[in-house]
Amino acid sequence: MAKPQEQLDSVYTLQQAAQKRAWSPIEWVGLGLVVAVTVLLIFQPSVLGDAFTAMLNKVKPIVVDVFLMGTVGVAIILSVMTGRMLERLGFTDALMRIFVPITERIRVNPSVVIPGIYNILGDINAAGRIGGPILKRAGATKDEQKIAIATMVQSQQSFSCFMLGLICLSIAGIEAFPVVFLAIFAPLVVVPFVLSKTIYRDTKSVPLRDLPSFTPSTPFFTTLFNGAKEGAELLFLLVIPAAAVIFGIIGLLDYAGAWKWIEGALSSGLSLIGVDPKTGITAILASPTLAMAQLKEVAATMDPRLVVGAFVLAASGLPLSDVFGQIPAIWSANSDLTPREALSAALVGMGMRIVTVVIFAFGLTPLLV
Repeated sequence: MAKPQEQLDSVYTLQQAAQKRAWSPIEWVGLGLVVAVTVLLIFQPSVLGDAFTAMLNKVKPIVVDVFLMGTVGVAIILSVMTGRMLERLGFTDALMRIFVPITERIRVNPSVVIPGIYNILGDINAAGRIGGPILKRAGATKDEQKIAIATMVQSQQSFSCFMLGLICLSIAGIEAFPVVFLAIFAPLVVVPFVLSKTIYRDTKSVPLRDLPSFTPSTPFFTTLFNGAKEGAELLFLLVIPAAAVIFGIIGLLDYAGAWKWIEGALSSGLSLIGVDPKTGITAILASPTLAMAQLKEVAATMDPRLVVGAFVLAASGLPLSDVFGQIPAIWSANSDLTPREALSAALVGMGMRIVTVVIFAFGLTPLLV
């Protein structure tokens, strides 16, 4: 047992160590915030309240009007339920049999195409919730899981967006089939091939005999109920918090006066790559489906290149709240990837999508009008 003097010396040593501890960089940041908040409370107390109100005004329409009271939240729940129903009916195993011969040639795990296909059929959030565990069970490497995300963001996340886009192409007098085939279905093979040879090279083909069965053995109605429950958990625990974070930041930037400059830069950039600025900004910041609804009203009088560019851009992993919010949150919870790795893969995929927009708008459109 330590003597009283030894205990006293130990306490004194600890006190000296605490006194000598240097300030960390984050503590200096915190001190700056304390000073700034104190100054604002003394001289301009309304600023903090106004900034919070600006964030609230951006988040509320999305979280409440779109996800809780609108159709998007219900669509997410139904998409997960539908995906689980398809999985229970052997849909995933059938896809594996179809894509194994193709993916063996490009030497990637066939499961990389699964999230992209589920995204085409349903919702990008449901695709991540369903596709992530499938990739893990199939033994996909981390690079292959990144390829799966980059491939997934090449297709639209809403069937209504797809149908409205077809109407827009028809109104503009553009032949729709080549656009749909090359812009939505071809990337399921092209993107894994390109990325496996360049950025994400830790890939390997897997023969069908080495893949597990992906059809669950639970009773059919139990699968449906659990799928709906899983969709609700996805909506309330991942999608809504991620959307609140992204739109809260946008609200703060808007209050600071910086957001209008960002929107202006987006508008100029969209014009350069062959996308109608108005519908393009709507697709990037709010909803690709809403963007296609807006485009439908003006497609007849618009340059066909801008119509095709807007459609190809909308048929992607947008809006940005999905890219920066939902995708990192959902994939980090359902795969082997960290949020940063999932985000980087999504950004790689969106970069490839922008290249596709330019090629279609300026290269393919003149051949289809």
